[in-house]
Amino acid sequence: MLAACLALLAGFVDAVGFLRAGGYFVSFMSGNSTRLAVDAQAGLGGVLIPLGLIGGFVGGVILGALAGRAAGARRKPAVLGLVALLLIGASIAARVGAPALVLEALVLAMGALNNVFQRDGEVAIGVTYMTGTLVRLGQGVAARIGGEEGTSWLFNLALWASLVAGAIAGAAVQVHAPALSLPLAASWAAAMTAWAVRLTANPPAGQLSEGAIPA
Repeated sequence: MLAACLALLAGFVDAVGFLRAGGYFVSFMSGNSTRLAVDAQAGLGGVLIPLGLIGGFVGGVILGALAGRAAGARRKPAVLGLVALLLIGASIAARVGAPALVLEALVLAMGALNNVFQRDGEVAIGVTYMTGTLVRLGQGVAARIGGEEGTSWLFNLALWASLVAGAIAGAAVQVHAPALSLPLAASWAAAMTAWAVRLTANPPAGQLSEGAIPA
């Protein structure tokens, strides 16, 4: 449930960022890498935006990883707290009319968000990008057709559907009430932080360990 809710947040933020950046992404770095290559045909000046976003995303991953390492067993709420602070920063930057800072704060937040779920020091669930999720969905369906048991395809389908639903909501809010889009994202991240604090303090009986997260 937490992973699905974070995918919802990622979809919301990416749609908002996409519309604000005029066709660039704040969480989908494969898309920005392609844009960088295409924009480079117009000269080096054309690569500055995608290059800055890619660098910001990597920087966000680094910040989130460091925050998680420092927090130890409280990694989830620590990382989500960082994400919430960055989204609050994006909201403030939007209020003062600093669009470049808005995008950098958003891309830092999305990079950091991928540190929430880890297994053996590696990302267990990437909540801001769905290519791998869709590959695992297809593999899970194939396994099911072949008679193998398992529900991992449902888990991956839920992740993808959550990101799409979040993106639909983010696009709608950004188009019809743009002043609310970033505060809503920050509020959602704050709520997820509070939820992660509760889960860390009182893990529900029978919950999946990170080593048992469906692949």
